Parts: sequence; structure tokens; C-alpha cells
Amino acid sequence: MDTAIAISGLHKSFGSTVALDGLDLDVARGEVHGFLGPNGAGKTTTIRTLLGLLRPTSGSVNLLGGDPWADAVALHRKLAYVPGDVELWPNLTGGEAIDLFGRLRGGQNAARREELIERFDLDPTKKGRTYSKGNRQKVALIAALSAEVELYLLDEPTAGLDPLMEVVFQDVVHELKTAGATVLLSSHILAQVEKLADRVSIIRRGRTVQSGTLAEMRHLTRTSVEAVTARPVENLDALAGVYGVVTEDDRIRFDVDGAALDEAIARLGAAGIRSLTSHPPTLEELMLRHYGDELAASGNGAGK
Repeated sequence: MDTAIAISGLHKSFGSTVALDGLDLDVARGEVHGFLGPNGAGKTTTIRTLLGLLRPTSGSVNLLGGDPWADAVALHRKLAYVPGDVELWPNLTGGEAIDLFGRLRGGQNAARREELIERFDLDPTKKGRTYSKGNRQKVALIAALSAEVELYLLDEPTAGLDPLMEVVFQDVVHELKTAGATVLLSSHILAQVEKLADRVSIIRRGRTVQSGTLAEMRHLTRTSVEAVTARPVENLDALAGVYGVVTEDDRIRFDVDGAALDEAIARLGAAGIRSLTSHPPTLEELMLRHYGDELAASGNGAGK
């Protein structure tokens, strides 16, 4: 795999606080890679390390063939970054801020700038101090996405945007991918990542706990199945990997692990399938596989 980002065994501590605890991450060139985890998991620390703003405690980081810390100036001409909480110069207009970001990077595509200003419905003549959070976010997005670079680091890029602008953002990311760019997308909007990402990495407490395509990750967890059969299905609840079997007349519902799915469908087939519906796990359900215990503990604490 030709990698744009290769991180191995990355550790970063702030005093006694461990932010990254041996994180591994590989992002292929030309892919959109979802980078997921709740607040405090280490996503922003990882991105700041990639930007050369933080020096790792230990581990290796390769970014576009260089070292983010030692080669920061050269690498910043090859990448664009959007944070989730954008602050602007209060007395600069949005257009002036976009142009300043472009000059700092070494240039921007002027035609693309104008196109994105129109698509994101931004008034570039207003001062930064007058912008809402959503409009400040638009300024950062336009500045980054109008740059012709190899890599886009997007950390909660649509924070504050309305649903219509999120659709525009998704369209632009598709265009970047078609043009061969690489995108690392960190977002709490899981449906957005599900639509855009070729591969996903889930991190927890500074470590990568799962990485792969959605299809690969779904194979490792349960699928919900509902079927109508001509005859009763025999011994399905005795099959290892099948859970929660419920029958109502000729209808049967159950959850099944990926490894047992073929055998479960074969048993349905032996009973004469009249209709079959399956629901593979969503990205949210895949996340809960790793964070469900924390949510349960939080819920228990709230009830006390």
C-alpha cells in the first residue's frame, strides 16, 4: 500500500497524562479515511502531531514521505487543515482571511475559491467578528478546500454547519477523492463518515482498536436478519453465533455473527425462504462495540 500517513507505536504524554498510548495508523494515498473516537480518545493530539505542532514522546510518524516535526515547512505546502473550532481575525473580512491562509500555504486556486464561496453560500465581505460559528467554519473549509494539495486533515470540519452545507461538504470531498487527493476525516457525524470513508480507524484511550473497510469491520460483528419461511426453521437457536431468536407464525428474527451467517442462511433456505431482510451493523453500532461499556458506566453514574 502506498501510504500518505504511516504511524507506528505513537506515544504522547503531557506530564502524567497519556494522550496517545502506542497508536498505529495507516492511510493510503487517494483514500478517504475516517478517524473515529469520542472526545479525549486522542484524535486531535494525533492530528496536531501530523501537523508538526506536537513532538511525539516516542514512536514513528511518516507523513507524505517526510517527518512532520523536522520537515514541517515543506510538508505544510502539501497539506491543508480544518479544525473544528475556528477563530478568525476580527477585523479581516472572510475573503481576506481565506486569501491570507492561501498565501501562508503558498497559493490557492482562485477559480476554485470563488466556486466554493458560492457553493458554501458565504458572504466574504463581512468582518470575522460578525460571523457565526457556522460561517467561521465555512471560511476555514473554503481556505483549505480551494488549495490544490495532496492531503487534507479535517478535524470535525462541519461543526456548526447546517444539513444543506453538510451535503455540499460531502460533494466536495467526493471531488477531492476523484482528483486523487487523500483525506483524513475526524468527525462525530458517523453517518457522514459512513458515506465518505473508504476505510475507518476507531481509537480508544490513545490506541487503535479496529481498522479496515466497513465491510471488513461489519464481518466481525452481528447482522440482524428477518425472514418469512414456508416451514419452521429447525434448531437455529442451537447454532453457535446466533442470538435472540424470535418466531411469530412463519416469521423469524435473530442476530448472527459474521462467521455464522452462511450457515444461518442455509438453515433458512432448508425451510423455504419466502422473504429475507438483513440489516448489517451501522458505524454507530460498530462504535458501540468498543465503547458500550463506557456508555453503560456513564448511565449508571447518572442514575445515582
